[in-house]
Amino acid sequence: MTETNAAPVTGHSPNALAAVEAEIARACKEARRSRASVTLIAVSKTFAADAIIPVIDGGQRVFGENRVQEAKGKWPALTSAYSGIALHLIGPLQSNKAKEAVALFDAIHSVDRPSICQALAKEIESQNRHPELFVQINIGEEPQKAGIAPGEADAFIASCRDSYGLTISGLMCIPPVDEPPAAHFALTAKIAARNGLKNLSMGMSADFATAIMLGATHVRVGSAIFGHR
Repeated sequence: MTETNAAPVTGHSPNALAAVEAEIARACKEARRSRASVTLIAVSKTFAADAIIPVIDGGQRVFGENRVQEAKGKWPALTSAYSGIALHLIGPLQSNKAKEAVALFDAIHSVDRPSICQALAKEIESQNRHPELFVQINIGEEPQKAGIAPGEADAFIASCRDSYGLTISGLMCIPPVDEPPAAHFALTAKIAARNGLKNLSMGMSADFATAIMLGATHVRVGSAIFGHR
């Protein structure tokens, strides 16, 4: 099992996206999975349109942003100019930003508390727009990180469905930076499986190959595509 990736971090290199794609394909082949089973989310947070456009021109269409306001400032023009763009919110969501988030994003990876569930349910009904929703698991139970503790995940997922009428697509996790990620990915996959969830948003530039081996359906790759911020 590969713990690190061969894909080099080469900021703004025209070959960076291709290198990541090649590594995803290699990991999928090793895991005996179809390449189509993994969605690459190019994490474009903090990068302006002039850095994003070459990646779009390279064929990438799914992008991740951390903040609603930043995405709102740069993506409407890009989505008007390029067809087939899908935006994923991968950072924390505040309840007062739910209206804008539902309007702008095709997926939200940070459902993690009742107030967010309530706000999203209201906006989904009001706008009749249904972004994919991922429950964020604080897989390492780190106090500085958002997300639901693993031991509380089953009850929270049930509450999302039964109390708020939300359709949960999958789980998202960010393992502790100072621990091997495999066990955390495996636990996230186990929680997803027992709750009937097919999608797993896990794996970033340093560990996405490992995540794919352990079932990731969405990998969030920033620096290996755009370079370091």
